Amino acid sequence: MLITEDLLHYIWKFRLFDKAGLKTTDGEEVEIFSAGMAHQDGGPDFQNARVRIGDTEWAGNVELHVSSADWERHGHQTDNAYGSVILHVVYKDDRPVVWSDDNRKIQTLELHDRIPEELYQRYHKLIFANQQFIPCEGTISSVDGMTMHNWLSRALVERLDQKSKAVMAELELTKGDWEETFYRVLAGNFGFKTNAVPFELMARSLPQIILAKHKNYPLQIEALIFGQAGFLEEDLNDEYPRKLKEEYNFLRKKHGLMPIEKHLWKFLRMRPQNFPTIRLAQFAALVVNSSHLFSKILELSDPKELRKLFDGTEVIEYWRTHYRFDAESKATPKNLGTGAIDTILLNAVAVTLFSFGTHLKKQHYISRAIALLEFLPAEKNHITDGFVNLGLKIGTAFDSQGLLELKKHYCDTKKCLQCGIGNKLLKLA
Repeated sequence: MLITEDLLHYIWKFRLFDKAGLKTTDGEEVEIFSAGMAHQDGGPDFQNARVRIGDTEWAGNVELHVSSADWERHGHQTDNAYGSVILHVVYKDDRPVVWSDDNRKIQTLELHDRIPEELYQRYHKLIFANQQFIPCEGTISSVDGMTMHNWLSRALVERLDQKSKAVMAELELTKGDWEETFYRVLAGNFGFKTNAVPFELMARSLPQIILAKHKNYPLQIEALIFGQAGFLEEDLNDEYPRKLKEEYNFLRKKHGLMPIEKHLWKFLRMRPQNFPTIRLAQFAALVVNSSHLFSKILELSDPKELRKLFDGTEVIEYWRTHYRFDAESKATPKNLGTGAIDTILLNAVAVTLFSFGTHLKKQHYISRAIALLEFLPAEKNHITDGFVNLGLKIGTAFDSQGLLELKKHYCDTKKCLQCGIGNKLLKLA
């Protein structure tokens, strides 16, 4: 049966082997008091282990390999980081291991005949079975609710940590200005993936402090936003966009602005309601109707009140009958819909709150970010649908975000041994 080093790590960490009458390959009795702490960086696999070998109790590092010959294949015999190894744990002993500095033989423990066959079978069923969606799709429904919730909580925090990196990078660019940082993060999320990059570039080119000077003049706010987005560089026919262009040309010189390229914006294969022109108009309306938005978010602990910050923002009348400049259409409301607001609350508000709390070491804001995700409805996509088809209940964005992280970073990469759900399934009798 094929064994991997990952599986060997898992077996050692949880001591899932026959521990009766343990002996080194030299015949010395072995007793394990502590397997040690798994070490992810360079150096031995487990640190601060405690074992008794013969009559001597040792505290130090443990290195694991499938084959003892891997010690030399990996160059450990000349690496000082491995000089403190007290025990070499291997699946199969096929070569004595020597520490070159003092020609000291490293004691070796072989586990080949001590691993339960059932564990092999469960592992191979997880890792090597030809599954369509996730490795444990045939058994995940048997995992208890507490294990699922605890692991999804961890996966969710990992996802928020990862997303926070972009927020922190923006915070560095704004020299620690959280209002400006949130303004940029918010703008990126108005692009809803397809146009996130041009939205971010537009926001970076148009600091919030400039918009604040013109908040009482909606025409000027739209002129600045559409102008910096590159939509006012060409000839326009309708009276309203011509006014925007005239206003922008004046403000552009006043503030020394340089627009981004219009070609960056994508319209193809999009519903008109999601056209970047409509999203820019909605963003402009939000700017007009709000001030110090991130400060308000920090003050509001009720998710329903947070939603109200984005709800009911009306675009300028021109956009009721247009999806693009100079192209009239049937009059329809163009306000942000519930789904769009939920997406912004999830990807901009919750993530920035989490980043703020983490950066300032204030658990209150981290908890509020997670509470917001528990309030928001779950996303619906092919991944969440896949988990629902396996019998999982997905009620909130807390669940769906945790499952998205689980699928991407554990299931797709078959890191079942690092997954709490995979661990549970391997240990089930």
